[in-house]
Amino acid sequence: WCQDAGIYEFTMGATGDKVKARYTYVYVYENGQWKIAHHHSSVMPEEHSGASSSSAPIADDEVRSLFSLWNNALATLNPDEVAKRYSKAP
Repeated sequence: WCQDAGIYEFTMGATGDKVKARYTYVYVYENGQWKIAHHHSSVMPEEHSGASSSSAPIADDEVRSLFSLWNNALATLNPDEVAKRYSKAP
């Protein structure tokens, strides 16, 4: 199995409102294909006004780029390529 998590934006069909959300997917390899075993999405929590961070927030285009790298690795059907997308440090 493998999993993916990130942030995306979608447009509400009824109102056209843009909503940022976070997601997680858990995939299992079944009958020669990666299949979604679990998916969860939830609206991003409101930004905490007192929060401070030593790192800059990740840009939307960087998130999209990372998501593409992950999808491209999955598309190879090569577990070594998929494994390369994982951090060695927690």
